[in-house]
Amino acid sequence: MERSPSIQNLTQGLAKFHAMVGRISKDAKNPFFKSNYASLPHIITEVSEPLEKAGLILSQFPNGDGLTTMLIHADSGEFISATYTLQVVRQNDPQAQGSAISYARRYAITSVLNLAISDDDGEAAMRPVRQAPAPSKTPPTEAQFAGIVQYLNGTPEQQKTAKEALKKYTLTKDQTEILDGLL
Repeated sequence: MERSPSIQNLTQGLAKFHAMVGRISKDAKNPFFKSNYASLPHIITEVSEPLEKAGLILSQFPNGDGLTTMLIHADSGEFISATYTLQVVRQNDPQAQGSAISYARRYAITSVLNLAISDDDGEAAMRPVRQAPAPSKTPPTEAQFAGIVQYLNGTPEQQKTAKEALKKYTLTKDQTEILDGLL
């Protein structure tokens, strides 16, 4: 984390922000874990006005292989910033890169602003995935596979959940090649 020499005005602005922002509701559904979460557009919409009224600016930008998030006090220029290293499975795949950036943006915003969001995705990662017996296995959908890859790059609990989920599917050749580097 980096910061300006003083963050007194920034912390006062952050206190004003927290007095105005409420709990962020969940507006989206994760089909992989059948859970709800707060989407990036929803979070941005919910925090924009309280940030403006508190005199704060939130800025995010890709930075090499990471995502840098800055919180700036508009009048004083005081700031804090941190960079999250992106975990992109296929480096030459713009969709995978965009997905990693969006996911990192959502979690960076909630972390930097200390937002109150109950994340079913995280809770689901701590529960075992229920496996329904199936006569034959099929490949996961693109969304399901993306969720598995995302969790394989996550915490140990998420990795365990993803490995359990993989048992339900027969992977395509492309999917197997993608996972070779992760498992």
